[in-house]
Amino acid sequence: MAPGFWLLFKLRPCYYCHVSMSEDKRVEKEDRDLIQSMASRDANALDTFYDRYNRVAFGLILRIVRNPADAEDVLVDVFWQVWQQSSKYDSSRGKPIAWVLTIARTRAIDCLRGGNRQHVESSGDGPQNPGGTRSASPEPDIFIAADTRRGVQVALQTLSEQQRIPIEMAYFQGMSHTEIASALGQPLGTVKDRIRTGMAHLRKRLKAYL
Repeated sequence: MAPGFWLLFKLRPCYYCHVSMSEDKRVEKEDRDLIQSMASRDANALDTFYDRYNRVAFGLILRIVRNPADAEDVLVDVFWQVWQQSSKYDSSRGKPIAWVLTIARTRAIDCLRGGNRQHVESSGDGPQNPGGTRSASPEPDIFIAADTRRGVQVALQTLSEQQRIPIEMAYFQGMSHTEIASALGQPLGTVKDRIRTGMAHLRKRLKAYL
C-alpha cells in the first residue's frame, strides 16, 4: 500500500474505547512511552499511537466541523502536531488521550473559524531550513498526500449512492454495520454486501495508490 493511504484502509477501531478501568494505568504508561519514542523520532511509535486514537479523534473532529472531507484534513494535522510536539508533552497536565483530544478539538475549531486553515508545519513548531521550508527528513506514512486524498474523494463519487453512503458511515463516522443497517432501515446483510462491493470497486479505482 502506498505511503499515506490510510483514509479508507487504515482508519482503525478506537483502541481506548475497549480498555477496562483496570487496564487504564497500563495503557497510560504505554501511551507515555510511545510519546517519548515519538520525541526520539520513532515513526513506528506514531503508527501505534495513531492506531489507538485515530477513530476517537476523528469522531470528535467530525462532530465539530460537520464535514467528512474537512475532518479528514484536520485529522492529518492533529497527528502531525502530535508527532511534532511529542517532546513538549507534559504528563502532569493530563493523560495522553486528553492531550490528543485537546489538539483535535483546537484544530477542528480552527478549521471552523477560518477557511484558510493553517497546517502545523507553518506554525514554527516543525524543523525548518534557513529558507523557511521543512527539512527533508522522512515523514511517517500516516500523512496522506493531497493528490491521494483527492483521488479517494473522486473515487468515492464513482460509487452508487447505495454503496457510498454506508461506506462513508462506516469509515468516516465510525459506525458499525449494525448501526448503519438500523439508521438506513436496511437488512444487515444488504449493508455488508454494499460495503463489500463498494470497497472492491474503490480498490480497483485506486489501484495506482495501493
